[in-house]
Amino acid sequence: MREQLTEFLLDNQQKFYRYAFTYVHHKEMAMDMVQNSFVKAIEQIHTLRNPKAMKTWFYRILTNECLQALKKAKRENLVEPADIQDEIYLEKAFEPSLELYEAVRQLPDETQTIIFLHYYEEYTLKEVSQITGYNLNTVKSRLYAGLKKLKTIVKEDVQ
Repeated sequence: MREQLTEFLLDNQQKFYRYAFTYVHHKEMAMDMVQNSFVKAIEQIHTLRNPKAMKTWFYRILTNECLQALKKAKRENLVEPADIQDEIYLEKAFEPSLELYEAVRQLPDETQTIIFLHYYEEYTLKEVSQITGYNLNTVKSRLYAGLKKLKTIVKEDVQ
């Protein structure tokens, strides 16, 4: 199973980096989060009961790693807001709707996670539920509440 994991991680590392970057908005920090997640996944491979769930299992590790890093950064003020704003990572998936992406960044972290996983990473709501550990109904309600709030944010930006 370790070989499967290694292949999975190597094949999807760009996708993982992009996902981590949506959280931390800093290139090096995103790379660190992905690397830390790789190490944790390799160390904890024995906890994976179903190899078919490897994708959701790893995204949960990566999401937790990113959230922990954000909490730590807030406590220690490791990243200055000016540094974050100067560096924008442009990915093809984000280029056409950079304004929308920035509007999503104004939502609460839990809602951002759900929206990024569902719309940017194209996971089903059930998979989002497995990755985040939230109940499926919680995922749905946060998604729809977030979309409603997003609509008001976008309207404000247009006016």
